[in-house]
Amino acid sequence: MTSLTRRTALAALATAPLALIASRAAAATYNVDIANFAFAPATLDIAVGDTVIFTNSDGAPHTATAVDGSFDTGRLNRNDSGQVTITAAGTYDYICTYHPSMKGVITAS
Repeated sequence: MTSLTRRTALAALATAPLALIASRAAAATYNVDIANFAFAPATLDIAVGDTVIFTNSDGAPHTATAVDGSFDTGRLNRNDSGQVTITAAGTYDYICTYHPSMKGVITAS
C-alpha cells in the first residue's frame, strides 16, 4: 500500500462517522393535548427516538399510560405535562388509568 493510498483510507475512516451522523434525522417532538376527557390527537405516527409531550388541559387528573407498561407519565394535574421518548419500533396503545375509556395509539417505526 502506498502512502497516498494509506492516507486516502485513513481519511475515509475518519470521515465515515461524521457522514453517518449527518445522515440521521434529528429526533422530533410531538404534543398531545388532554382535553374533554380525550387525547388529541388520539393517533400518532412517529419515528423511534421521537418524544411525545402530554399536556393536561382538563380540570381532572389524567395519565398517559402504555397498556404494555412501557411508559407512564404519572399523574398529570391541570396544566401539567409529562413526556415519553419512544425507543423501540412498535405500536403502543395507551390509556388514562383514571379514565380507561380515554385511549390513544402511538406507532413508532
